[in-house]
Parts: sequence; C-alpha cells; structure tokens
Amino acid sequence: MKSYQGSEIRNVAVVGHAHCGKTTLIAALLHAAKMTPTQGRVEDGTAATAYDEEEVARGITMQNAVAFAEWQGIKINLVDTPGFHMFTHEARAALFPVESAIVVINAQSGVEPVTERVWRYAEEANVPRIVLVNQMDHPKAGGGGGLSALMDDLNDRWGRNCVPVQLPISDAQGFHGVVDLVTMEAYTYTPGGDGRGKVSAEIPASLAADAKARHEALVELVAEGKDELMEEYFEKGTIPEDHLIAALHEAIREDRIFPVLFSSGLSNMALDHLLDFLKAYTPAPTERTPLAGKAPGAAADAPAIVRKIDDSGPTGAIVFKTMSDPFAGRITFFKVISGVIKNDATLENYTRRGQEKLSHLSIMQGRKAVEVAELHAGDLGAVGKLRDTLTGDTLGQKGADFQVDMAAPPEPAMTYAIEPKSRADEDKLAPAIHKLMEEDLLIRFYRDPQTNEFLIAGAGQPHIEAIVSRLKKRYHAEVTLKAPKVPYLETIRAKAEAHGRHKKQSGGHGQFGDCKIRMEPQPRGAGFEFANEVFGGAIPRNFIPAIEKGIVETAARGYLAGYPVVDFKVTVFDGSYHDVDSNELSFKTAGRLAFKNAMEQCKPCLLEPVMKVEIEAPDEFAGALMGDLNGRRGRVGGMESKGRTTVINAQVPMAEMLAYGTQLTSMTQGKGSYRMEVDHYDIVPQLVADKILANAKRPVDEEEE
Repeated sequence: MKSYQGSEIRNVAVVGHAHCGKTTLIAALLHAAKMTPTQGRVEDGTAATAYDEEEVARGITMQNAVAFAEWQGIKINLVDTPGFHMFTHEARAALFPVESAIVVINAQSGVEPVTERVWRYAEEANVPRIVLVNQMDHPKAGGGGGLSALMDDLNDRWGRNCVPVQLPISDAQGFHGVVDLVTMEAYTYTPGGDGRGKVSAEIPASLAADAKARHEALVELVAEGKDELMEEYFEKGTIPEDHLIAALHEAIREDRIFPVLFSSGLSNMALDHLLDFLKAYTPAPTERTPLAGKAPGAAADAPAIVRKIDDSGPTGAIVFKTMSDPFAGRITFFKVISGVIKNDATLENYTRRGQEKLSHLSIMQGRKAVEVAELHAGDLGAVGKLRDTLTGDTLGQKGADFQVDMAAPPEPAMTYAIEPKSRADEDKLAPAIHKLMEEDLLIRFYRDPQTNEFLIAGAGQPHIEAIVSRLKKRYHAEVTLKAPKVPYLETIRAKAEAHGRHKKQSGGHGQFGDCKIRMEPQPRGAGFEFANEVFGGAIPRNFIPAIEKGIVETAARGYLAGYPVVDFKVTVFDGSYHDVDSNELSFKTAGRLAFKNAMEQCKPCLLEPVMKVEIEAPDEFAGALMGDLNGRRGRVGGMESKGRTTVINAQVPMAEMLAYGTQLTSMTQGKGSYRMEVDHYDIVPQLVADKILANAKRPVDEEEE
C-alpha cells in the first residue's frame, strides 16, 4: 500500500441524522473509487463500516468506524458516525481527528434534530462543513418545496454562507445528474451504475438560467472580503476558474462558505464528483491550525505547547478510538499529529508513562486491517494489542511530551441494575464490561453500596440493551436487566433535639453510652456536617468520633424508605458516660438511637433527582411535547426555534423520564431526539412520595408478618 504524505490526505467525518444514508454513502464512495468490487449494503451487513452485528440487527450505526478510499493520487479517510440521538457523543468524538465534515441531509426530510446537533459540534470544533443532500433519487426528494425551499431553510438555520456549488438534474425519470457551478459543466449518471459520470459542457436548457445566476452568486460570495478577488471580479465580471477553485478551497477551510452538494448513495450517482470535490476543496491535515497542548501533568496556567502537523516534527500520535474485538483483541485507532510512525516503532505513552511497541501498523477498511510500512503526519492508523493505551492517550518519542485533551463525553442519563444469570456469567461480567467501556467512554459500571447490586449506566434504554446484547454475543456473559432505579435521597425540613441512651448490663462489664444531639437541615447539596459542643467532660473526647460514626452509618441506611439521608447538620452538645462500662461501641449505638429519635421530629421527606432535558423536534410536534412534559411534572424553561425545528429546555423528575426515548419516538414519528443529565435534587410531592414509601415498605411488612 502506498504511503501518503500529509498534503495527499483528506480526513472527513460523515455526520447527520439517523437514516439519512451515511453508511450507504460511504459504501458507494468506496465502490466508486474501486476499493470494493461491489457496493456494500447496510441491510445484509456488507457495507464496509456496518460490520458490527448489533448495528446490523438494529439497522443503526452505534459507534464510529473508519474506511479509506484512494482517489486520483490522494487518500481520503472517511469516519462513519452514528445519527441516532443516543449515540451522538460518538459523532462528537469523530470530529477530533478530521479536518472537514460532510453533513448529510435526507432529501425527503430536510434538516432534522441530530443534524442541527452535529452541526453545532462541528462549529465548536472549528471543523469546516460540506452539506450533502443525499437520497436525491427518492420520489419525495425536496420535501415538495424544491431547491429554493431547501436553500431558504439552510440559510435560515446556518446563514447565507450555505451556498450550492451544484444544481441537481432531475426530470420525469427522476434525479440523474448534477451541474457543477464552479466549472459550469454537467455530470449525468445511470442509476445503479458504477458511479462514474458522463461529463458534458452542455447544461440542460431548463437549468441554464438558474445555473448562471447561482454561479454568479457563488463567485460573489467567494470574492467577499478578498480585495484582489473583488478587483478581479469587478474588472472582468467573473473570476477565472483556477482562481475560483483556489479561493473556494480557502473559503471552505476558513469556514466562510459551506458548500451544498447533491447525490444518491443508494443509486450510486454523483459520487465521483463528490470524491473530486473532497480532493480539490477540503483541507489537508497539513493546512490545519497547529495543535495547542501541554505537557502531561502541567498546571492549568502553564504555557501551551504548539505542535504543527508536519513530518519534520517529533513523532507523536493521539488515540481517538479503541475497539475491542473478541478475536483480535484491543485495536487502537490513532492520528499521527507529527513526525512519521514506522512499523514496529516503540513509543512512549505520555499519559500513562509506559512504552508501547506498534507492531503490524495498519489502516482500517471497516473491520479489515490493511498493513502499512509507515504513516505520515495527519494520517489515521490503527494497531493491535497495545498493553495499556486507551482513548485520549498521547504517544510519541521520548522527551517530546505533548498532550491534547479530547472533549469529555457527557454523563450517562439512565441506570439499570443487571444480574448475572449464573455464577459463570458473574465471573465473565466485569472483564467483559470493562472491554466495552474501553470502546464506549459513556458506559459506567459499578456496585451500589446501598443494595450491593451491579449497576450499568448509559445514554438510554437502547444503549443499555445494546450493551447487554454485546455481552452475550461477544463474551458469552448473560445478564438480566432490572427496571432502572431512581436514586432517591432523604432529608429533613425542621430542627430538633434528641436523646440517645444505650445501657446494657449482663454480668461483668456492661455497655453505657449517652448523648444529646441537635439536628438541623442544611442547604441542598451541602451534605453532612458534624459539630462538637460538649463542655466540661460530659463525654470524653475520644468517644465523640464514635457518635459521629453511628450517625453516619444509620443515615446511609435511610429512615423513611432506605435511601441515604443527606443535607443535615448534627451537633452533639451533652451526654454522660460511665467510667467502666462506656466504650466506643456504646457511644456509636447511642449516636444511632439519637439520630433515629431526632428523625421522628425533623419532618423527614424524600428527594428525587431532577433532570435537565433538551428536546429537539420539528415544529409541528412542539405543542404535544409541551403537554406531555407538563403531564410528567416537568417545568419548561424555554423554547427556541431553529429553522423548522423547536428546541425545548425543561426540568423533569428522573422518575418520569425512564422510558421517554420510546415515547418520544412515538410522539414525533421518529423525528425527535433528546438528551438529559442530572441537574439537582428536589422534594418529592407528598402524593408521589406516599406511593414510593408504600412500595418501599411492603417487603419489610412481609418480613415482619
């Protein structure tokens, strides 16, 4: 395999809403570039980047995948990303190693909620964007409004800098070509062909006037802000083609223009032109702004280290993805940020302070690894079986420490309890989940100290169900999912004093502990505070910590329903002791009794987690969503309109959001998406609390009977 210089490489993320055709598009691009003998299909798992059996079964992309195409002397690395709202953290991570992004839009549906979200991610990451209107061969392409309506919508959302660089050619037989508004040539295709177009200088008469007007608008927009181009434009009435190509390349790189193109991945049309466009107009890694990082462990105010993507710099690479294969083991995906990495090189892991040997250096074509001798700065590579290296780590030559921080994934939104089906499954569970956690940084796995249950947290129910399925299929660890638990807490609303006295005499040394405490509420989130106001030796100082320990342990077990008691202050102010019978255990027991007695008077109540929720859906569903949120005890904080999409911000109790993903899909015909995170804890309304307490106490009542 040829070794490509940084200037000959294009790193492109393919992003967009679910079912806009991203994976099919990549499969078609690989076929058009003769990288695959046939065009892969998502439905049967033959698409290069749809190799995960769980993704094929569900019909959605759930994690990033990398493929490459060699095209006219350059190498194009393509990163396929999820479009389902629950997995957009993967799409966000995919923007780190690339220099441009293709934002794919379904020609039938237009801009959808996740499209808006990934656009914002690219904007935050300063990644140039290309808008690709895909599935143009569908009878309902354009949504009934045509190109003008689509462009008006794009301009409303993302500004006038969204400008077509192509016009679609459609007639009674449907979409079958594009007009290049830079070269003013027409490309026509045979549906289902090899993706290679027939070039003609003859633009269809029905499009000639529109093409001329849009060409002039494009030229004018490219020339804006560039004095030499404006002078040339005013002097000649246009800009020569070679100057226009160079200027458009620069405008795209600088985020001054977001070009709009048209294609059909399924029918294999306008894909060679898209590859040509990526070669001519998207920035190479060597054109990227130098990376700013720091030495590992450096102080926050330490000066930044700047590293240019160039072969002449010290060897360095950053890991942007880890994949765990049950047969090949751990596969580490990285981007070479400087220097040249050769096969069998030994690099230092700056993050974990160890050394790694990069044997069988490869580039990935989906699941297939293609071995290479070396990788230049800016290229994306992969290597298997590194010992300690994980996503986010930086590797490089010794003495050239440099670390760039990737964006942290969001916190999980939902937690389930999982129970191994057998002892053998229990032994496999922890190692298997930790391998999945290396792949997906959003997964959390831990044991609940209150219930001793294994808990798994993820972005939502489909995410967690996919994890459970992978555990079974990949690692043969079967588990049962239990209903998600809401992590309620308990607190107090009033101040009280209480007395705890423990006295036991059974021959020989007895037990005696006596304390008086004052308990009062603390502000929400303040936690527990303990104070000692005992004077005159009423309780020896060495017994005071035992009282605190007894209170802390009892508070952790709860008072109303077994949930931890939080946000309260205890002051021990008096008590008594016995010279012989008093000991730490006695005062620990006295502290427990005093706490329980105080809770009876302090107006205890339940606290519930309240989620910060952001919902995106087409405007026509806004009313129904608002009514539904009100029925979930939600408080709507605001609404924002973005083109034809409404964004609703609300605060809703977690207990009301456990199955929201499925219900949102039903309410919005699959066009809505949401994300949520814990915002704060609030008091549970009494009617709701009564039901929670009744359910919590029922097992205890049964035991007592």
